Amino acid sequence: MVFSGFWESIVSALSYGRAEMLLRGLLVTIQISAGAIFLGLIIGSIISVCKLSRFKLSRAIAFVYLAVIRGTPVVTQLLIISFVLFAGWRGNRIWIAIVALGINSGAYVAEIIRAGILSIDKGQTEAGQSLGLNKAQTMIFVVMPQALKNILPTMVNEFIILIKETAIVGFVAVSDLTRVAQQAMSRTMDITPLLIAAVMYLTMIGILTTAMGLLEKKLRAGDAPSHSREKARTWG
Repeated sequence: MVFSGFWESIVSALSYGRAEMLLRGLLVTIQISAGAIFLGLIIGSIISVCKLSRFKLSRAIAFVYLAVIRGTPVVTQLLIISFVLFAGWRGNRIWIAIVALGINSGAYVAEIIRAGILSIDKGQTEAGQSLGLNKAQTMIFVVMPQALKNILPTMVNEFIILIKETAIVGFVAVSDLTRVAQQAMSRTMDITPLLIAAVMYLTMIGILTTAMGLLEKKLRAGDAPSHSREKARTWG
């Protein structure tokens, strides 16, 4: 009896074009998440380099950016960017969400990348430069491939948080998954559309977590032979 009533609620929640609304909202959420992740990675990489720079101006720029972004609520940043940077904007409002969330994520990505770089022994940098590589080449070909293994788990957590933060973009009239679920709920007077949206978020995050887990496993697989050889030498 309970199952029958729950199934009727699902059917009602997905009727009269509401299923298409939820799917369109899901697509918008995916677009915003992908765009913000990409922008956040670019900004974070630049800011992490500035933070580690020997130039005071670069470090000052990074310090101000990190202090402002990490010290203010993401909703406030979204509204400021919407009403100031995109004042009078007549294009697709998805771009407002991508820019706002990308700028916000960039601050956290910068600290993740910086911590990953600092976790690598300085001897690796010296070894790269002794082979004739300049600083940029050493960073790209020697340090970052090793740092990536340390960065990835924390980066996945940041991406998960970012996907969940897309739920706030309704504040600037973007019809993401959460907003269309709210609209469907107001029409049906039933919480089922929000429950369906929650399942969709769980599915997205589950797919991302699984994919990143496989990538991390693949990256660390290359370390196994060297660890085995080290153990053999120790016991030998």
